[in-house]
Amino acid sequence: MNLSDYPTFTRSQLALRNGVDKEEIWCAYNGFIYELNKSRLWRGGKHYEHWAGQDLTEEMKDAPHNENVFDKFKIVGILKP
Repeated sequence: MNLSDYPTFTRSQLALRNGVDKEEIWCAYNGFIYELNKSRLWRGGKHYEHWAGQDLTEEMKDAPHNENVFDKFKIVGILKP
């Protein structure tokens, strides 16, 4: 799939996919938006001190894992700059 094949979403649209306002549990990383619904670690839209519906790019610098953690999740869109 090419980048142009993905829908784009604003930060406001992403924020609604927090597992509370809408059932979707999404987070962004490096411009891509990932669906985390199937992850048991993101139940209820929260993962330790992180909340779904946000861009986690900056927070990943302090994470105990690397960006490869996103490899197992489906990309659902692109975050508008």
